[in-house]
Amino acid sequence: MNQKKINLAIDANEANTIDRVGSNIYAFEILKAIEKLTQQDPDYHICVFLSSQPVADLPTPRAGFEYKVFGPQFLWTQFREPIHLFLNKDQYDVFFTPGHYAPRCCPIPYVSSVMDLAFLKYPDQFQQSDLIQLKHWTSYSVKHANKVIAISSFTKADVVKTYHKNETDVVVAPPAVAEISPATTTQSKEFFKRHRIRRPYFLFIGTFQPRKNLLILVEAYEKFCRRLSSQNFGKNKRQKLLPQLVLAGKIGWLTDPIINRIKASPFLDQIILPGFVKDEIKPILYQDAVASLLIGLYEGFGIPPLESLQYGCLPIVSNVSSLPEAVGEAGILVDPKNVNDINQAMETAYQQTAKTKAIYRKKGKEQLTRFSWEKSAQIILNTIKSIIHEKA
Repeated sequence: MNQKKINLAIDANEANTIDRVGSNIYAFEILKAIEKLTQQDPDYHICVFLSSQPVADLPTPRAGFEYKVFGPQFLWTQFREPIHLFLNKDQYDVFFTPGHYAPRCCPIPYVSSVMDLAFLKYPDQFQQSDLIQLKHWTSYSVKHANKVIAISSFTKADVVKTYHKNETDVVVAPPAVAEISPATTTQSKEFFKRHRIRRPYFLFIGTFQPRKNLLILVEAYEKFCRRLSSQNFGKNKRQKLLPQLVLAGKIGWLTDPIINRIKASPFLDQIILPGFVKDEIKPILYQDAVASLLIGLYEGFGIPPLESLQYGCLPIVSNVSSLPEAVGEAGILVDPKNVNDINQAMETAYQQTAKTKAIYRKKGKEQLTRFSWEKSAQIILNTIKSIIHEKA
């Protein structure tokens, strides 16, 4: 007997943006991988919901993979999307969202996702309007979901403990890294020249926000520079050049203290803020860095450390939340609240021998084999199939 076709609805609004970060990247890559995996699978018909027209790099529609754009955008997830599902519930078997928010009162079984619960752990680091939405909408989405996708084992444990979900109903599908077509040599040189970036430098890539712990990072960098300056006293001018600190990323929320702290730094001239960095520039930025740093207080996973491993750059990461899970033995772990610990890690990275670099790069390649967008997409599709079987 032929298996019934699975009619899957996906909310892809999180992916439908141009300058993607964090959860946008996750939603985009998972959607691409699902489309690829189902190209030759007649068991699926996928309808992708959007509140606005799809951006150019979303997967191309085809037989079995279509977009449905409808509005208005106001309260789309909580109002417009549920209305569409209620009016067309016989057309869909399962609903999936790669973001935190599922439609209110969903009339069909659904799978929702959770990146992290930082808004519960560090509520003071979020704007009040965002905090209220994250707390209440995430709670509703998780508690009523048939299955929940978590991006790390750490996030899974948090979801199970916080929302009292059955462990078997929370499935881990972690992020990965995608191959990037790097910028040309000319484009790279122009980028470095425009932003006054020179080697050597330490690198942070991410959205500026309080839990990224940039205040502590700047303090650790200053301590590193003071010690290196004292060691270089009396040496020639070239030897006195201090490594820069490149802080690349969008300016997020509650960032005034971070920006003001950077402006007040005695090493301000060595701190570079190039803003959001497009994907094609990332390879050269990572390849030329002494090390990358992600010493956040709380991370659901951490894609930048994986990108760092991909391009042979040593990641220095916090020893809390999901980051040890992400880098394994291929990075240096630090206490994110301990300036001396971070400073020491920077010194260790700066003084690496060629042999030590080779060892870390080998471990990095091994660590990367654990993560794949297609593997994670397949986990999600298997989870969706399990719901269909439970209904049967």
